[in-house]
Amino acid sequence: MAETMRAVVLSGPGPVENLAVTELPVPEPRPGWVRIAVKAFGLNRSELHTRLGLAVGVTFPRVPGIEAVGVVDAVDPADAASGLVPGQRAATMMGNMGREYDGGYAEFTLVPVGQVVPFDSELPWDVLGAVPETLQTAYGSLTTGLDLAAGQSFLVRGGTSALGFAATALAKDIGATVLATTRRPERADALRAQGVDHVLVDDGRIAPQVRELFPAGVDAALELVGTPTLPDTLAATRVHGTVCFTGMLSNEWTVPDFYPIGYLPNGVRLTAYGGEADDLPAAVLQGYLDKIADGTVRLGPVTTYRLDDIRQAHADMEEGRALGKLVGLTGR
Repeated sequence: MAETMRAVVLSGPGPVENLAVTELPVPEPRPGWVRIAVKAFGLNRSELHTRLGLAVGVTFPRVPGIEAVGVVDAVDPADAASGLVPGQRAATMMGNMGREYDGGYAEFTLVPVGQVVPFDSELPWDVLGAVPETLQTAYGSLTTGLDLAAGQSFLVRGGTSALGFAATALAKDIGATVLATTRRPERADALRAQGVDHVLVDDGRIAPQVRELFPAGVDAALELVGTPTLPDTLAATRVHGTVCFTGMLSNEWTVPDFYPIGYLPNGVRLTAYGGEADDLPAAVLQGYLDKIADGTVRLGPVTTYRLDDIRQAHADMEEGRALGKLVGLTGR
């Protein structure tokens, strides 16, 4: 095989010009690690935070990317017990990918064996590339974070993000009634097409709109915008309802001088979710891939980019120009 590969390298925090496609050595397999020939990779706010200098524990230069899908290319014989074999389709995500070691924005990536999730699917790579981290986070938020159940009302604050679309899909699959927000009225139809029951135009204060529909407040809410809107999301939730803080589209995730009694409405529960690869069991990934294949679940719109278009992809992500998930294709 070739000794070099094409990869995106981030030279350091800064503008999109700090991202460049270059030639790097193909990573050598070693015990405890698996090499994956990357076919597609999702773009995430995490990588935007890394580029903007908001992430901690990152060393540069670095190949970004906290997730990828592709084909297992090499497994050390010492890791035979993992069941992974060359040719197996697989997803990988998290585990400090793209931060402490090189991530998914490359033709090959070398990752710890424990963060590889195998699957079998003939879906196109651009579809598969949109799934792993978005599904893991939506699934964990709705189960571990919210314990969402059929018949409940569910609010998504940040509905037109990739995670918002995915959370809507999973909530509808569970049997919940979904409310979702957008700051752009022209995107309301996209939310309705995703199955949202009540679209709310977000002007920064949507609790009154929610309580017109559900006077006691919603049963569960997913906060994807961040701390600027969290108090209003809490105000839209019923007593003994739950808000799960998962996203920070605003790039703000801390609450200065947090005083719980003054901050939290009486009886409203606040949780949070941030998962890893092992929080998405292979059976769950396979089950949702099968539902995507048969058309019973849609995780939302996907915009694809070539590896050479990575600067445009990051600019679109930073400015919120693209709807839903952004996916990079290596062209391998």
